[in-house]
Amino acid sequence: MDDRALLQRLIAGPATGDALAAAAGQTRAAVWKRIEALREAGVAIEAKPGRGYALSQPLDLLDAAAIETALTPAARARLDSLDIAWTIDSTNSELLRRPTPARGAAALLAERQTGGRGRRGRVWASPLAAHLYLSLARSFGGGLARLGGLSLVAGIAAAEALHTLGFQAVRLKWPNDLVALDGDGLRKLGGLLVEGGGEYAGPARAVIGLGLNVRMPAAAAAQIDQPWCDLATLAGARPLSRNAVVAALLDALLPALDEFDAQGLAPFLDRYAAFDALAGQAVSVLGHDAEHRGTALGLADDGSLRVRLDDGEERRFHAGEVSVRRGAPR
Repeated sequence: MDDRALLQRLIAGPATGDALAAAAGQTRAAVWKRIEALREAGVAIEAKPGRGYALSQPLDLLDAAAIETALTPAARARLDSLDIAWTIDSTNSELLRRPTPARGAAALLAERQTGGRGRRGRVWASPLAAHLYLSLARSFGGGLARLGGLSLVAGIAAAEALHTLGFQAVRLKWPNDLVALDGDGLRKLGGLLVEGGGEYAGPARAVIGLGLNVRMPAAAAAQIDQPWCDLATLAGARPLSRNAVVAALLDALLPALDEFDAQGLAPFLDRYAAFDALAGQAVSVLGHDAEHRGTALGLADDGSLRVRLDDGEERRFHAGEVSVRRGAPR
């Protein structure tokens, strides 16, 4: 019985240390050590008198066959491979180490990341079997210069997929955050990170990483220093399957990447506007050496953020040089 099988047993219901030890062919002490390791990886497991070990919150494990079965034929045709790692440093890093497929996209998921990264090198909390850590590797034509809007396109596709699943509160916060509306504020739901390389005017490769909160363990939540939410909270009493969410994401992402490769960012600008959490809002744009306050006006044609500053001047800010705060004090 490996750790995956151990978790599958606990998903089925509480189990005593004696029962787990017998199934694993180990001592109760060895099982306890494995339970402690799972707790350290982010799985909340309780020890209940008379019942044994039990999961503190619902949990489901990723299943490549279930995901592929749920995909549309069009998405399956665009998918070169689909792999699931138990634990890995980073799905983006692993795909950057692998050859990029000549056709279609390679998808990699992980139950846990030990070195997940966000924008500007920030750490992305990655507890075991709690959230989604998904990366796609794909080749693109037109050179590196065309890839500037790729994270926006991936965000649009992800938001559209989540809306089809009934998560109507999901919005996009420029440049690369998935957020949920919460009254007059926003709570972070996920983030995107695009990495890659290639020739300036020739073939390019990109790895698009998406981290999405699904069921946030209490221990992980205590380490987050900004408003957040997860799909489980947004779903309420509705059933929630991570495999179904992955399938919906791939169904939206794979054709969107094809369309971006063929036509660029232009066809996506109106689609972004439908999810724009900043348009018309007071924002504070933090640059390298100054803070700029004004009103967000939406995207420019190149994907930069248009802002009418408080002095009346309109400026454009590009991803990588600023961060944005919705509803900043004027």
